[in-house]
Amino acid sequence: KALRDFRIGTTGILVGTQMIAKGLDFPNVTVVGVISADISLNLPDFRASERTFGLISQVAGRAGRGPKGGVVVVQTMTPEHFGIQAASRHDYLGFAQSEMRQRLELCYPPAGRLARIVLRGEDSAKVEAHAVKVKEALGATAGEGVSILGPAPAPLSRIMRNYRWHLVVKARDAKSLKETLLGVKKLVKSTGSVQGIIDVDAIAML
Repeated sequence: KALRDFRIGTTGILVGTQMIAKGLDFPNVTVVGVISADISLNLPDFRASERTFGLISQVAGRAGRGPKGGVVVVQTMTPEHFGIQAASRHDYLGFAQSEMRQRLELCYPPAGRLARIVLRGEDSAKVEAHAVKVKEALGATAGEGVSILGPAPAPLSRIMRNYRWHLVVKARDAKSLKETLLGVKKLVKSTGSVQGIIDVDAIAML
């Protein structure tokens, strides 16, 4: 109903989350605003710049689809950031080249392979201790070119009654990553007071 009212002009302002940035075609929209773009930019995720660039680019496409043209206003504390600058110019190639240089330097996908290990339980101390054990086991199985980040509290450090810790394993190739993870598979997935998962090619880092 909200979208229908907006389409026919009963309402003139539409406020929403990222879902309204995708797939909507309103020829009469002439102004689009992105509020607090830094929220997505500052998430502890190596894809933060990519997702911010994509969001701004997509929401910009909602304005000026008709003959009236349009303007997009982005609220940000870091207007100099290369992702926001590239989005303001619709410069996909420039953004991709800059982002890829960083991915290559830090061995993040697609320049390398990555797995995230998440451990959770109701006793924070036990989860932390188990995460340390996993880190030690990873160190014993890690081959050349494999790096381990953490353990550390997950960005979403508690969900419901469960405390969450995570580690990130990076490798240059899939074989090295697999060999490293096989050595800790049973330890991570042990049952009891701490449960764990291994998320290979993790989509989210929260």
